[in-house]
This record gives sequence, structure tokens and C-alpha cells, in this order.
Amino acid sequence: MVRQMIKIDADKCNGCGICVNACHEGALGMIDGKAVLLRDDYCDGLGNCLPACPTGAITFELREAPAFDKVAVEKAMHQGCPGTAAKAFTKPSESPAPAQVNVVAPASQLRQWPVQIKLVPVNASYFSGAHLLVAADCCAFAYGDFHNAYMKKKVTLIGCPKLDEVDYTQKLTAILQENDIKSVTVARMEVPCCGGLEYAVKNALQACGKMIPWQVVTITTDGQILD
Repeated sequence: MVRQMIKIDADKCNGCGICVNACHEGALGMIDGKAVLLRDDYCDGLGNCLPACPTGAITFELREAPAFDKVAVEKAMHQGCPGTAAKAFTKPSESPAPAQVNVVAPASQLRQWPVQIKLVPVNASYFSGAHLLVAADCCAFAYGDFHNAYMKKKVTLIGCPKLDEVDYTQKLTAILQENDIKSVTVARMEVPCCGGLEYAVKNALQACGKMIPWQVVTITTDGQILD
């Protein structure tokens, strides 16, 4: 039968594994550092993996494929997890492939809670000696490896000045003044509304009365890092 299926462009795939976690049916897996569709009959064709892909490597196509086997998917889930079936899959006409199939579950690098700038206590103990990441809350969705690249070994604060309709300067100034912050990294999107976040951090750094190293990282809407 001809039905809608997903198609993965290996050249665009960066191996982040986010789509594997987004696929509730276990149809996707990682082989040799690239996402692959392991079972046509486990793919429902709805494309939950599409918006999860930070590089746009996943698209739809119409092609010959077996029908979606909901019963088999549910059985695999009952036996363990959606990825159980994906790990066991080999193409019908082939002997088991030597390549290992890994279903990737990226580790979270979040070190504290809460993370919203508006909610975090000014004198929280985790600020002592911390390297601070102040990030626009869209960044982790736009950049696939955001946790490992920017959150690792940092205390993370997130916010959106446009949605919160607030100037974070006063709160951030208090955090910088009352704690031993070692460095500040600002992660923002390229869109103009994120300028408010960068502006608040700059003002807080000027107002806190301390010399604290800082940098700004700008992420594009298609998941690239601007120099």
C-alpha cells in the first residue's frame, strides 16, 4: 500500500537522537551515529519526530510501505519500551546486521530547580561558586545539543522577556551581588525579542559592582550558532 512515511536525510542528521525519543512507537533508532527508520510497520506516519529534529533532516514522503501495526507496537511497549522492538529489528531479507543499534536517551544537564528567572530564590545555595547560564527558553528547542554544549556544569536560569513582560535586571543584579558567581553565559535566539534578555544581563553586570567574565551565544531559528 502507498502511505505517508517519514524520510531521514542522513547528510542533515547530526546524530542528536532527539527524534528517537520523540517517536512513541519505537520506529526510529541510531545506527553509526545517524537516525534511521528501522521498521516501516512501526511508523504511524503522523510525524511526531519532525518538529523535534533541530536540523530539518526529517520530511514526509508517499511510498509503498506495510500498514502501521498498532498491535505489534503495543506489544513491544508492554515488553519493555518502544525501543525494544527497534533494537531487535533486522530487515526481512537479511541476516542480522553486525552494527549495533542504540536508542539514544540524552542525559539532562539540569542541576537545580526551579529554572525560571521569576521563580528562582536569590540566595539559593546552588549559586555559591556557580557558573551561570541565563538562557532564552526557546534555546533548548532550537539547538539540539543545548544541554551538553551550554548547560553542563552550569546553573541554568531561563526566561522570555516578551512573554513575561518584565525586566529581569533587578532580579539578576541581586543574584550577582549576593552570590559568588564565577561567570555568566547568555544564550539567546537571533530574534529581536531576545534582546531584552541580553540587555537585562548587561545592566545587571554593570550594576552588581563586580568584575564577572561573561559571554553571549546567539542561536538562529534553524539551530545554528552565530559567530
